[in-house]
Amino acid sequence: MSPLGLRFVGHSTVRVELAGRVVLTDPVLTDRVSALTRVTSSSTPADRADVDLVLLSHLHGDHVHLPSLRLLGQHVRVVVPRGAGDWLRSKGVRNVDELAPGEELVDGDLRVTGVPAAHSGHRWGPRSTRGPQAEAMGHLIEGADTTVYAAGDTDLFPEMAGFGDIDVALLPVWGWGPTLGPGHLTPARAAEALDLLRPRVAVPVHWGTLALAGLPRAPGRHGARMRRLLVDPPREFAAEAAGSPTRVVVTQPGEDVALPDLARGTRG
Repeated sequence: MSPLGLRFVGHSTVRVELAGRVVLTDPVLTDRVSALTRVTSSSTPADRADVDLVLLSHLHGDHVHLPSLRLLGQHVRVVVPRGAGDWLRSKGVRNVDELAPGEELVDGDLRVTGVPAAHSGHRWGPRSTRGPQAEAMGHLIEGADTTVYAAGDTDLFPEMAGFGDIDVALLPVWGWGPTLGPGHLTPARAAEALDLLRPRVAVPVHWGTLALAGLPRAPGRHGARMRRLLVDPPREFAAEAAGSPTRVVVTQPGEDVALPDLARGTRG
């Protein structure tokens, strides 16, 4: 039996149960996120039950979602990129720790290591100079002889090859709109990331959950394109990765991840 339990809550939110701890990555738990609407089934109370630790990869509004953080309660430990702690506390989140790439944090039998990401760290995106800024990052979540890489938002970068022995990589393969801005992985580039990371299992995330309100129902080519992009990216990623030793497990938003045997020394 695997010591790891994973549930793809939706977008970049994954519930990770490992080493006696429950972790949520970049929690988005409501049906609306500013101008975006959830196009899958709503998140449930079970998704956020008994959470010990929240890992925030960067400050964009679809990753640091203040209404979702408030649903979790003040007791939950929230880890934000270094330099953004005071800003998050000013929004009413009290139990805040900061972490930067290269730093470690221990929570019970769980160890979290910050790793780099190739993505804007500004709250309002790469072209803004107003508001909070902190370096975007990913996380290595380790416990019970198992390692999960939560990438957050990122493009390819060569340091991925040095992250060590990864059992499961949570890799973004799209976003919420009809196009991708800088600092994101397409399905093809996510497949290239597997060559650097060499995880045993890859779970595509950051797809199929959020869209601009009304766009998926729009007539004509724009609506048709958006409907396709809510479905196709993880399957395109799996097809691109077909020659890799990594096993790709496509999981619908709101479902548990069907993990294979993660015994060290085995792949596929």
